[in-house]
Amino acid sequence: MSVSPANHRVLRHMGDLDYSVVQQCMHCGMCLPSCPTYLETRRERNSPRGRISLMRAIADGELEVTREFGEEMYYCLGCLACTTACPAGVDYPKLFEHARAEIEAQDVLFTPGRRFWRWLTLRQIFAKPWMLRSVGRLLWLYQASGLCFLVRKSGLLRILPANLRDLEPSTPPIQRRFSEDLIREIEMPARRRFRVGMLTGCVQDLVFSDVNRDTVEVLLENECEVVTPRDQGCCGSLHAHNGDLEQAAVQARRLLDQFDLASLDAVITNAAGCGSHLKHFSNLLGDDPVYADRAREWDRKARDVSQWLVEIGFRKPVGESRETVRMTYHEACHLCHGQGISREPREVLRSVPGLEFIELENATHCCGSAGVYNITQPEQAGKLQREKAACIAKTGAGLVTTANPGCHLQIQNAVGEGVEVRHPVSLLAAAYRAEKGGAK
Repeated sequence: MSVSPANHRVLRHMGDLDYSVVQQCMHCGMCLPSCPTYLETRRERNSPRGRISLMRAIADGELEVTREFGEEMYYCLGCLACTTACPAGVDYPKLFEHARAEIEAQDVLFTPGRRFWRWLTLRQIFAKPWMLRSVGRLLWLYQASGLCFLVRKSGLLRILPANLRDLEPSTPPIQRRFSEDLIREIEMPARRRFRVGMLTGCVQDLVFSDVNRDTVEVLLENECEVVTPRDQGCCGSLHAHNGDLEQAAVQARRLLDQFDLASLDAVITNAAGCGSHLKHFSNLLGDDPVYADRAREWDRKARDVSQWLVEIGFRKPVGESRETVRMTYHEACHLCHGQGISREPREVLRSVPGLEFIELENATHCCGSAGVYNITQPEQAGKLQREKAACIAKTGAGLVTTANPGCHLQIQNAVGEGVEVRHPVSLLAAAYRAEKGGAK
């Protein structure tokens, strides 16, 4: 991608892109009705087509990377609904990540506070597994001891900045036991057909370690030996989506070092946002002489759990349920749009006895979680959250299923305690346990 002398800043990330990727956009406008931010403002710049035009102008040297451009790219949810709508196959995820990386390289959004929080989260907590779990333990203690209730009652939260004060009540409940406490490094089925690796994740590990355990149980029931390396960390999805491609590559190398890919038939994830990133390690490491081949093999073997189950012909639970539960399914953006997986979770859900499946209106529309979007853009995220809650209410369902931790938390906060939110694999695990007379 050439850059004219008119652009005084040297492009560090957008300059690495194949220019044909930017040129793919035909400006047909098919993406416009799918874009939440465009539908909110009706402004061209807030659409995928408009953002790509800005990227192309920067690549051509007609515009510089400015604070205004940075704010625009962080107003984008990265929900990837535009990729499903696009007839030209524009690789918007690649453009999106490189644009954000360029914004961070040029430092056009700098404030001391922003730099500190990015350093603390991306380069410390989510880059060091021991630190992430230590923070998790402290949060669990804060919640389990009742200290959180006392802090809220005391008014101490008033000393925090408004954005942090508003976030504290929605802090997700941390599990008492993390994945390594629940899952052995190697677990064997009664009869083995496959050998798979299990990814435990970061937020998934702290908040949904029970879902990780359910995932392993389902894999064992389907004749998979499960290998779960110790001391796993963040896959780098959080870093890549927030403009830190260098640290995302570091995280990818660490995972590749932990898994013996040659001995595995698949590497399994149950988190949609992670899965969308995990299937493209070769984009990060394609030029790395040590890791490029392993990254391509990883891409070939990475699977969402529902995708893998349908691929191998999973066993349908037997038996009947004493009661019927009305259930609906929200499609996580990075599962349906990012990975093209929509049919498989439904197959899993329809196999579970006792569920009445009610299709959700606008099931593929973003719920507003979008990684950390509900933190960085709370107003727009809140609107999408309320829209999703209204669609759920129309179904009359008492159970909502979704396959991404961010969506799970966003929807649970929207619907309140009257509606249960579960991962599809957890319902399948419960059905298998019910066959044996175990608790659901």
